[in-house]
Amino acid sequence: MPIIKLLVEGGSMSPGPTLSQQLGPMGINMGQVISQVNEATKEFKGLKVPVALDVDPGTKEFSVQVFSPPVSELLKKELGIEKGSGEQAKLQAGNVSIEQLISIAKTKQPDLLAKDLKAAVLSVAGTCTSLGLLIENKLAPEACQEIKEGKYDKEIQEEKTEESPEKRKKLDAYFKQLHAKQEQQKKAEEEAAAAEAEEKAKAGEGAKQEEAQEGEAPSGE
Repeated sequence: MPIIKLLVEGGSMSPGPTLSQQLGPMGINMGQVISQVNEATKEFKGLKVPVALDVDPGTKEFSVQVFSPPVSELLKKELGIEKGSGEQAKLQAGNVSIEQLISIAKTKQPDLLAKDLKAAVLSVAGTCTSLGLLIENKLAPEACQEIKEGKYDKEIQEEKTEESPEKRKKLDAYFKQLHAKQEQQKKAEEEAAAAEAEEKAKAGEGAKQEEAQEGEAPSGE
């Protein structure tokens, strides 16, 4: 039986051309598919969720299989952000704790093919790099090295998944301060680039005017 793989918004799947093209030729009722997928994924509201539809074209019947959301989606949910940073080297998008990494690692470990929980935590930490997330107030690559060296072995061995409110407050305060500095630096760089572009434009315009004046000058006889 054909298997259709989709990535849907949890509890909020809607009709679309891709789904129509895949289900239409089989005569499968799209409304029923959307209804069942939304029911099956409602607990993941606000997250992108992988879904597989096992379809029987002969009987027009189908089953819905829901998979755990990608690590990136779980990280964004943990931090309450909609997206990661598009400029990871200059601008960070959040500050995740080791407890949050362990929690996600435990959820995703079967999918990550990690040999143990520490390896799963490292895999999750690697995703923080691509999203532009800090880990325990440090850039993700630096934190990954600390995890490898055993700095958080105690928390991982104890499978600690709950951070204290005090710790979260400190992590948020550090991120807020750093983010403000990064935004200021980014603004300063953009203003400097704009000023440089303006100067080049003026210089170019001046050169054109000089060329025009030289072309208009009468030649001596």
